[in-house]
Amino acid sequence: MSKSTPAENVSAASSSSPEVSAYVPDLDEWPDSWMIDQPDRIMGKAIVTVLTPFIEHMIKQGFTKRTIKRHIDNLWALGGEIITGINRDESLRKQSARDLVINAIDEEGGPLLSNILDPEDQKPFDSTCKKLYKFLVS
Repeated sequence: MSKSTPAENVSAASSSSPEVSAYVPDLDEWPDSWMIDQPDRIMGKAIVTVLTPFIEHMIKQGFTKRTIKRHIDNLWALGGEIITGINRDESLRKQSARDLVINAIDEEGGPLLSNILDPEDQKPFDSTCKKLYKFLVS
C-alpha cells in the first residue's frame, strides 16, 4: 500500500467539471494567489483538489448562485489560511492536503480568519467550514 503524498491528485484540480468552471473560472489560479513560497503551489493545487468535489456537491444540491458564490469565497479564504499555517509550521507540509483541510475545520467552523475587516465575516466562513467538514467526513 503506498502512502499518499501532500500533492496527491494534483492533476484533477485543473480538470474540474464545466459546472465548477462556470462558478469558479479562476479555480486553477487559487494556488498562485495563496502562494508564499514555491512549494506552496503544489500543496495549493492539492487543496483545490480536495475542495472541488464540495463545490460540485453544492451545485448538484441546487443552491442558489449567490449562496454557492459565498461558499466559494470562503473556500478560497480557507485555502489561504491553510497555506499561511504551513508556512508558520513547516512540519505541516508532511500532511496530505485532505488532512490539512480536515484538521483546519470541524463541526464548529474553521480557523480564525487572519485578514478580516469585519468580525462578522467569521460567521459565514464558519458556516462554510462546517458544511465542508460534514461533506468530507460523511
